[in-house]
Amino acid sequence: MLTHLSIRNVVLIEALDLEFGAGLGVLTGETGAGKSILLDSLGLALGARADSGLVRNGEAQASVSATFEVPASGHRAVNLLADNGIDVEPGEPLIIRRMVKADGGSRAFINDQACSAALLREVGGALVEIHGQHDDRGLLNPRGHRSLLDSYGRCGTGAVAGAYAAWRAAADRLAESREAVEIAARDRDYLAHAVDELSRFAPEPGEEAILADERATMQKGARLADDLSAVTDCLTGSDGGLAQLRQAARRLDRIVHEYDPLADVLAALDRAVIEAGEAEDRLAGAAEALSFDPARLDDIETRLFDLRGLARKHQVQPDDLAALRDEMAAKLAAIEGGEGHLAALEAQVAQSAAAYRQAAQALSAARREAAIRLDTAVAAELAPLKLDAARFRTIVAPLDEGQWTAHGMDRVEFEISTNPGAPFAPLVKIASGGELSRFILALKVALAERGGADTLIFDEIDRGVGGAVASAIGDRLARLAQSNQILVVTHSPQVAARGAGHMLIAKSSDGTVTRTGVHALGEIERREEIARMLSGAEITLEARAQAERLLEKI
Repeated sequence: MLTHLSIRNVVLIEALDLEFGAGLGVLTGETGAGKSILLDSLGLALGARADSGLVRNGEAQASVSATFEVPASGHRAVNLLADNGIDVEPGEPLIIRRMVKADGGSRAFINDQACSAALLREVGGALVEIHGQHDDRGLLNPRGHRSLLDSYGRCGTGAVAGAYAAWRAAADRLAESREAVEIAARDRDYLAHAVDELSRFAPEPGEEAILADERATMQKGARLADDLSAVTDCLTGSDGGLAQLRQAARRLDRIVHEYDPLADVLAALDRAVIEAGEAEDRLAGAAEALSFDPARLDDIETRLFDLRGLARKHQVQPDDLAALRDEMAAKLAAIEGGEGHLAALEAQVAQSAAAYRQAAQALSAARREAAIRLDTAVAAELAPLKLDAARFRTIVAPLDEGQWTAHGMDRVEFEISTNPGAPFAPLVKIASGGELSRFILALKVALAERGGADTLIFDEIDRGVGGAVASAIGDRLARLAQSNQILVVTHSPQVAARGAGHMLIAKSSDGTVTRTGVHALGEIERREEIARMLSGAEITLEARAQAERLLEKI
């Protein structure tokens, strides 16, 4: 609910602070007093286009702040703000502020947090609906008719949305699988050849490092073999060092039996013989370790060459060839078993599509039933509004399958025929602004308590009517105000008399500067204003008496 509106430097409004209450509030004033400026100011706060022409002459900028009471959760505006990182604290008001500079720049704030004009429009639309002579939003926008009908008929869309999501997910899986199979099928021959080649070669992870190490060892043995052979000959040949040591030891042993002081020399020779023998064994072991088969070396080099060649061919590392073989084999198997898999997915798509159709058809039936009830409710409101020659209908038409959505398979639109025999046409095609406003009022009364904005503003809904029609308009506005905050700009005393609050819009001038002001009317002032509306510039006793009678009927 709109509780406060603060306007600064907008056209003829220098400074204005207004308080609003619940129920039906009326705004009256002479033609040209500035009622449109007031609505333009509110529209600016609600996200309308920022026009530098709204800035008061001589001022740098104009600003408008609107304060609303909203629940802390569950309200569409609160949910929109939460989705955009703006929280509304429980019990705290929602304050929208818009500033526009004389050079055309503008800024918007919600609860003192900067926001985009797009978000401001979305939030503003959830808070206030403005219906004027040439309004192209709200009930005139066919895109919103489906949700209005669903809300009116309490047509739950959750089952349809869930079925649609499942259907689309199954269809996406089928499309992805078909694409994968088609791509793989184009590569069938290549895959078969590659899998066969890699399977016959049988690469193993880590094989390259093992072969490289073994080849390096063999190549090293080839280089050291001659040197080891020469060392072995020096040590173990018939004239080698080990044979000479053993011969010297045998001769010294005979001498030691006759000359004992040489026993230590003999012991040293014995140790030398032992260590030389150990060296002989080590040399033999090294020679065996470094020995290689030239044929084996050729095999290793050939295998290593082929392994690296395959890796270059498939643009992978040699250690990844085994995994590549398995991956290609899996793709080949998918091609061979793809038809069966696709058939299973196609069955899932058909099943989920059937579930969606069943849920959507049930929703369509509920919408058609709700449309009949809504048409009846609106028709009951037309005659009292002197639209008894008009007809209203709600179109629930099937969409092409390509247009089906999570909201169902229907196109919903409100249409009217204003004269007998005239064809039905969309609401927005109505030529008469007065008829349009009354149709909107009839719809809003029928849709009361079924969702929408909390605050509804009607701009001159009673233009061109009077007497019983104006009284009927006032009666329906009062009924609508039982569940919504209603503000109406009116020239009709019958409508003004039904208001729970009454504000007068007036223009004043000191000869130099012209200003528009608004102030709330007390009981006596209100009677005088209604009398003025009845009689014109000169208020007569009869007009005052009639005003009293109008106010007494409320």
